[in-house]
Amino acid sequence: MTTDQTARGFGLPSEKRIGFDHPWAWLAAGARDMKKSPHVSLSYGALFAAMGCLLTYGLYELEAVYVALPLAAGFMLMGPLLAVGLYEVSRRHAAGEKVTLGAAFGAWRRDPGGVFALGFVLMLVFLLWIRIATLLFALFYGVGEFHAEAFVSETFFSFKTIWFLITGIGIGAVFATIVFSMSAIAFPMIVDRKSGATVAILCSLRAVAHNWRPLVLWAGLIVAFSVAGLVVVYIGLIVTLPLIGHASYHAYRDLVE
Repeated sequence: MTTDQTARGFGLPSEKRIGFDHPWAWLAAGARDMKKSPHVSLSYGALFAAMGCLLTYGLYELEAVYVALPLAAGFMLMGPLLAVGLYEVSRRHAAGEKVTLGAAFGAWRRDPGGVFALGFVLMLVFLLWIRIATLLFALFYGVGEFHAEAFVSETFFSFKTIWFLITGIGIGAVFATIVFSMSAIAFPMIVDRKSGATVAILCSLRAVAHNWRPLVLWAGLIVAFSVAGLVVVYIGLIVTLPLIGHASYHAYRDLVE
């Protein structure tokens, strides 16, 4: 039995085969959605940028700034959930419906069970990642006194911590691959079709498996835009988060029949 026959047996929609150039078209479509309702998209991004700044400041005050690095990486794991409102904005643009900030933040009401179920899975993965990252930090840095002011120099410009970075990036890449495969199109599908978490995850896994080359490019673009937004003290997220969110909705529409 072929995968398409199995999919039909489970009532899953068929996925399309796409070319390597499609991720760029998704970004262009996402930019068009931002232009249609910039006040909603940029306000959405600004809220999460402000939350990131406040969280980092709190960690600095608690002298726990070393947690900021795994949290920033964890942001990419939770990103598909955080962008649920942006999928609703793009859905409304496509359907010709009115777009408001309230509608964006109320997007979870489209399918509360599906959103919360998949969100719960991502939260478990995120907590596991934070736990592993904390253990790695203790393994490489020990339990001695840690100075927040020296965090950047000791982490990125010290030869003795190169294996800390290599190990952390390697483990983080495994987590990111798992999350991306499960959620590449899952949340947009839940918002658009009210499909539930299980169907959305299965469709996402199949879409990634059958289009892995262009979706590896898409994953790389997501990482690049996310890092660009984070490194400028979160300010860049005001633009990059909405752009990725809207583009992800168009990725879903392009990948699923």
